[in-house]
Amino acid sequence: MNALIQLLAAELPRAVRWSGALARQLRRHDISLTGKHSGSADTDALTLADLAVQEILVAALRDMGPAVRRCRIEAEEASGDLGRFAAQGDWVLAIDPIDGTREYRDRTGHRYAVMLHARTAETIHYSLVYLPEEGPEGTWLEVRDDHIVLGPDDGTRAARAVLDALPPTAADRRRENRRILVSGFRGREAERARAVSAAGLDGVLGSDTPGSLFPLMASGDLGGALFHTPNVYDFPVCMHVARALGGEAVWVHDGQRVDFRRIWRDERANMLRLPGIVACVSDRTVIPTLVDVARHWSRERYQ
Repeated sequence: MNALIQLLAAELPRAVRWSGALARQLRRHDISLTGKHSGSADTDALTLADLAVQEILVAALRDMGPAVRRCRIEAEEASGDLGRFAAQGDWVLAIDPIDGTREYRDRTGHRYAVMLHARTAETIHYSLVYLPEEGPEGTWLEVRDDHIVLGPDDGTRAARAVLDALPPTAADRRRENRRILVSGFRGREAERARAVSAAGLDGVLGSDTPGSLFPLMASGDLGGALFHTPNVYDFPVCMHVARALGGEAVWVHDGQRVDFRRIWRDERANMLRLPGIVACVSDRTVIPTLVDVARHWSRERYQ
C-alpha cells in the first residue's frame, strides 16, 4: 500500500496540473456535449474537457507502471485507455475529470476541480484535488491518511514541491462548524436543508456555499455534507477529508460506517453510486442528529 501511495503522490501532481491547464484553456470555447439523460442538470452536464482531461489522467496512470495498472479504474467518463487496467482487484483509482461540470460549462463560477482518489473496499487512502481557477494560480488539496494540505499553487515550482511546502491544516479549524451541505435530493434539497436546520444544525445548499465542498471542509468553513446516493468519483474525497479531520461518514438508515462493498450502477446517469443517504462530517458529535433527522427519508433515488 505504501509503495503505491508514494508512487501516486510523486507522479500524479504534475499530470493533474497539466490537466487543469487544459481545462482552463478549453473553457474559453463552446465545448458542450450531449449524451447524458438522467434528468438532473448537474449530472447531465458534459463537455469536451471532461473527456480530454480524463484521457490525460488515464494515460498518466497507465504510464506509471505495472503497480498502478494492477488497480481497477472507476472513471466518470468513458475516454482513455481504460482497458490497460485490471478488471478485478482490491485497489480502485477513481477519477472525476471535471467536478462541477455544469458551473464549468456555463462559466458561472470557478469552483470546478480535477480530482482523483485511491481506495480499497474499506476506505480511501489517497486523494488529490486541483482547482485550476481558485486563486491566482490554482489551489491544491491533498489527503494522505490523516494528513491534509490545502493551499495555493505556484507555477514557478514543480507541483510536488509546492505540495510538500504546504503546511498541514490547523487543528483549530477542524471542528465546531455546524454548517451541513445538503445535496442529491432531486428537487427536495431546500426542504431537506430546512429539516437539518430545524434539528439545530445549519443546513445549506450548494448555491449558499462560496466554494468547492472539499477545500471548504478541509479549511473548516463547512462542517460536512448530507448526500443522497452520492457517486463514487468525487464524494469519497469528502469522506476522506472528514475522516482525516477526526470525523466519519455513515449511512443514516442504520448509522453504520460507509464502505465501498455496496455500490450500484445508476443506469439513468451511467455512473456508480453508493446506496442510500450518507452523512459525512468532520465532527462525530453531529452524526446522531443527522441520523435522527434523515433515517426515515426514502433511500430510493428515483421515485
